[in-house]
Amino acid sequence: MIKGMTGFGSAQFSAGKIKGTVEIKSFNHRYLDVTFYSPAGFSSIENKVRELVDKQVNRGKLTVSFRITHKPSAEVVLNRDVLRQYLKHARALKKDFPIKDELSISDLTQLPGVIEIKESSWEPEHAWPTLEQAFIRSLNGLTQMRIREGKSLSADIRRQAADMQSQIKLIEKRDKAILVVQRKQLTEEEYVSFQKSNDVNEELARLSHFIEELKGSLNGKGPSGKNIDFIAQEMQREANTIGSKLQDKIVTTAVIALKSKIEKIREQAQNIE
Repeated sequence: MIKGMTGFGSAQFSAGKIKGTVEIKSFNHRYLDVTFYSPAGFSSIENKVRELVDKQVNRGKLTVSFRITHKPSAEVVLNRDVLRQYLKHARALKKDFPIKDELSISDLTQLPGVIEIKESSWEPEHAWPTLEQAFIRSLNGLTQMRIREGKSLSADIRRQAADMQSQIKLIEKRDKAILVVQRKQLTEEEYVSFQKSNDVNEELARLSHFIEELKGSLNGKGPSGKNIDFIAQEMQREANTIGSKLQDKIVTTAVIALKSKIEKIREQAQNIE
């Protein structure tokens, strides 16, 4: 089953009061190229994410990102023990020295260590089990979309291949008709020479073979885009040879139609993983 290279997958995650989303986008590319975006402090999980991607994706330009959409607000903490120590020393100062000023609440809260603001944190090593499942779900969604695209591409390539077979049959029929005419018009020696220089049986046979190879690639497992592109290149060579050997209007028209179908197959191969 072939896959396309265009896809999108997303998943939400939550861990306690922390919530976020994962998104993965993919587009056509000659190789596998992954760009990773994450919040500050999470770059350490990039290699783990790439390992997950490698298991499902072989080719394409991917943008992988995750963001935290909600986390608990910072917590304001009153350190009572620290405050008690300040008050203890303040009373000792007042007892030992003739100090009249009194400490206000404002004064107390501004003393170092009395009030502490604790930011909520989510360490990558603790976050990974939750994030891993979100990335897997997102990748699964991406893969399903690429599979659906692959089915559409496969159907189109099969249609092009079927049209090619029709053109091949037309050329075969026309080739036989040309030989019948030439046998009547040429001497035996001239006919043998003509038949030898204009023989396209090998090229037609190879074209038919490549169509079967093409079908095999469409039915196979794993990446096949590059293989399909190679097959189409070989088809193009055979079509060009046929066109150069048989200088006939009907054949020329059929060859042009063949090359048009082959070019469409090559274009679709660029979209296949």
